[in-house]
Amino acid sequence: MTAVDTPPRLVSQLARFVLIGGFCALVDYGVYQGLLALELWVHLAKALSFVAGTTTAFFLNRRFTFAAGRGGIGQAGGFALLYTVTFFVNVGVNALMLQVLPEGGWRITAAWVVAQGLATVINFVMLRTVVFRTR
Repeated sequence: MTAVDTPPRLVSQLARFVLIGGFCALVDYGVYQGLLALELWVHLAKALSFVAGTTTAFFLNRRFTFAAGRGGIGQAGGFALLYTVTFFVNVGVNALMLQVLPEGGWRITAAWVVAQGLATVINFVMLRTVVFRTR
């Protein structure tokens, strides 16, 4: 194992990713709820909130989780591709959950949690192994 792959570094990155992710999830959820309060279409509200949370996540994770600095067009392109994929995963899973979950006051929050959770796992793995990897 190299110094980059040692378990303490992975644990440290994961801890920072979770903390930053929690903050970005609050950004996402806050924007989502705000847009819903403005009676925006639920799927558009979810899409816009995802973009707000994702943009925040990119800048914070680039700096504090992966200490990647400026990575140029390759890093930005990798990020854009990854988040395009996870955007559709997130919005699609949210829509699917809204269809399959029974009516209730918790339904929108539960759908958001499932969609966010899956997107978060995908993002950490791909950010660590592809977008912000040490070359």
